[in-house]
Amino acid sequence: MKLVVVSAGLSSPSSTRLLADRLAASTAGRLRQAGATAEAEVEVEVVELRNLALDIAKHLVTGFPPPALGAALGAVADADGLIAVTPVFNASYSGLFKSFFDLVDPDALTGTPVLLAATGGTARHSLVLDHALRPLFAHLRAPTVPTAVYAASEDWGSRGPGADGHADGLAARIDRAAGELAGLMAARPGMGTAGAGRDNGIPDVVPFEQQLARLGG
Repeated sequence: MKLVVVSAGLSSPSSTRLLADRLAASTAGRLRQAGATAEAEVEVEVVELRNLALDIAKHLVTGFPPPALGAALGAVADADGLIAVTPVFNASYSGLFKSFFDLVDPDALTGTPVLLAATGGTARHSLVLDHALRPLFAHLRAPTVPTAVYAASEDWGSRGPGADGHADGLAARIDRAAGELAGLMAARPGMGTAGAGRDNGIPDVVPFEQQLARLGG
């Protein structure tokens, strides 16, 4: 089972990469804890966009991806689950983040569950998750988990209520979102654990394709 993490942080280290790593570790841990990968380990691959910035620009103007960017785009297309994390610039996702997903094949993420996350200096920008990120991945036909995670500067190191007003802090939101993503990944066709009926700590999730079929019926 392959979990791909796309981080659009510009500095090194960055709070965006830190949040991405925590989400990835929590999701992988939930999958292993649930036994969702009895036949194979959880493979986590991180795509650090700051290292691909020049390649992304070249692809946009030439139409041909350099090898490193091609490998990153291939990893996203092959993912069983995706975590996408961006810093907030001007009340939206960063240009680097958007440019990368502009290059993703329009059909590559169809049905692939995605966990959305963002970082910023203030909680006032937390709505970026719903007014910018969710529409982008809806356009790519990728189901997003209900809990998106926003981390403001004051969230780091805090164990109390989150900066966005939620009663639970950042750690609790990370754990809840990771559980939702793990549930969707485990429920995908061919993963072997959907419908197993075990109390494994991951909520039962109806596969996205079945939900669409019901709506169409």
